[in-house]
Amino acid sequence: MSDLQTNLAKAQAYLARFQQDGVLNHIAGKAMPALDGTTFESISPVDLKPLARVAHGKAGDIDLAAKAAKEAFPAWAAMSGKARRATLHKIADAIVARAEEIAFVECMDTGQTLRFMEKAALRGAENFRFFADKAPEARDGKSLQGPGQVNMTTRHPIGPVGVITPWNTPFMLSTWKIAPALAAGCTVVHKPAEFSPLTARLLVEIAEEAGLPPGVWNLVNGLGEDAGKSLTEHPDIKAIGFVGESRTGSMIMKQGADTLKRVHFELGGKNPVVVFADADLDRAADAAAFMIYSLNGERCTSSSRLLVEESIYERFTAMVADRASRIKVGHPLDPESVVGPLIHPVHEKKVLEYIDIAQGEGATLAAGGAKYEGPGGGCYVSPTLFTNVRNDMRIAQEEVFGPVLSAIPFRDEADALAIANDVQYGLAGYLWTSDVTRAFRFSDGLQAGMVWVNSENSRHLPAPFGGVKSSGIGRDGGDWSFDFYMETKNIAFATIPHAIPKLAK
Repeated sequence: MSDLQTNLAKAQAYLARFQQDGVLNHIAGKAMPALDGTTFESISPVDLKPLARVAHGKAGDIDLAAKAAKEAFPAWAAMSGKARRATLHKIADAIVARAEEIAFVECMDTGQTLRFMEKAALRGAENFRFFADKAPEARDGKSLQGPGQVNMTTRHPIGPVGVITPWNTPFMLSTWKIAPALAAGCTVVHKPAEFSPLTARLLVEIAEEAGLPPGVWNLVNGLGEDAGKSLTEHPDIKAIGFVGESRTGSMIMKQGADTLKRVHFELGGKNPVVVFADADLDRAADAAAFMIYSLNGERCTSSSRLLVEESIYERFTAMVADRASRIKVGHPLDPESVVGPLIHPVHEKKVLEYIDIAQGEGATLAAGGAKYEGPGGGCYVSPTLFTNVRNDMRIAQEEVFGPVLSAIPFRDEADALAIANDVQYGLAGYLWTSDVTRAFRFSDGLQAGMVWVNSENSRHLPAPFGGVKSSGIGRDGGDWSFDFYMETKNIAFATIPHAIPKLAK
C-alpha cells in the first residue's frame, strides 16, 4: 500500500465513530444531542461526502452549558495554580498520545495537509504546557509605592467565558484560546465553527479523560446566528474570545453590549510582505511563498500582499511564480501534498470569484488562477500569483483567505509604507531588508500588531499576538492572555498616619 492508502485507512478508522454516533455537544461532563434533537451535516472538502451529523445547539443548549460553567466556576477558580498546572500538563500528554488521530481527522475535516496538521496537534499540546506552567503565577501582581502608601495588585479569574473558534486549523486555535482561560481559573463554553467541528469534540473528550472536572469545559455546536448569538448575549458569560472575520467580530460586540461583555478579537488580515532590493531575495521568496501558500492560504497572518521595490519587481515576482508553480496540490493525507482542498464549496466559490475579479480589474495572472482537479474532486484551487496589481484593486484590499497572492511594486521606502498601511486591516507585516536602520524605521511606522523582520511567521509563545484597526482587539500570549481572562484588583495600605479630611466641625 502507498503512504496515502495507509493514511486513508487510518483516517477511516478514526472517522468511523463520528459517522456512527455523530458529533455531540458536551455539557457538565456529559455527551448529549441538541435539546431539540436537530442536527446539521458536516462534509469533507476532499470529496464533498458527509463526515458526520452534528448536534445543532441553540439558545437552550447554550443556557444549559453556561449554567454548567457557572456552577463549576467557584471550585475551579479556587483550585491552586499548582493543581491546575498538573491537570493542564495531563491534557497536553493526552493530546500527544492522540496526535495522529487528531491530525488525520483534522485533515479530512478541513482539507489542510498532513505535513502541517501533524505539527498543529503537537503545537496544541505545547500551548497547554506553556499556560500550564504559567498557572501558578496567574494571580501574581505588583507592589507599587506611593507617598505614605503601598499598593498591592492581584488578579482573579473573570468567570465563565465563551470561546468561538474558526474553521482554519481549529484544533490548534482552540487550544490557543482555551488553555490560558483554564490556567487563569475560568470555566469555558466553546462554540466551534460549523464547517469543522470534529476535533473540538476530540479535544473536550481528551481534557476530561485527563482529569478536568465536569462543567469546567463545555462544548456546544451550532451556527453563528443561533448558538453563537446566544453565547454572546448570555448574562452568565463574562467575556467572549473570538477568532474569525472582522464583520462577525463587529456583530459579536453589538450582541454583547447589553451585558457589557469583555471581548477579545483576532480578526481578518491583508498582511504585507515588503521586499527591498537589498534583501536576501532567495530567502525572501521562500518566505513569501510559505506565508501565502502554506495552510492553503487560509490563515489570518498570511502575507497576501507582496510589495516589491521596482528595481527588482520583475525578477522577484518571477521567483515567486516559479515556486508557486512547483507546489504540489493533492490529497491532504498524502505526505507529499503541500496544498489541499479549501474548507467548503461556499469558500471555494468565494476564492474563485476573487480570481475573476482580479483579472477583470486588470491584474496579470502569473501563476495558477483556476480550480485544480484534485483527488476526490473536492475544493482544490491552484496556488495563484497576480502581478501588476494596484493597491486600490479589490484583490489588494479585501481578504481572500485562500492561496492567492497580489504583487504590488513600490518606488521607495515612503511609498512602500504608504501602500502597506493603506488597508482597513493591521494584523501582521513582514519586512525583508539588510538595512538595520530601515528595519527599525519601517517596522515602527507599519500599522500592524506584529511585524517579522527577515523572517516568516515564527511564533514565540510569551510574545503578544494580535492586531490593530479591523484586525482585532486585545492580545494573546504570555501574560497578555491573563489580562483578558482575569480582573485586576488594587489594594492600598496606608503606611503612615495621615490627616483624614473632616467634613464636620
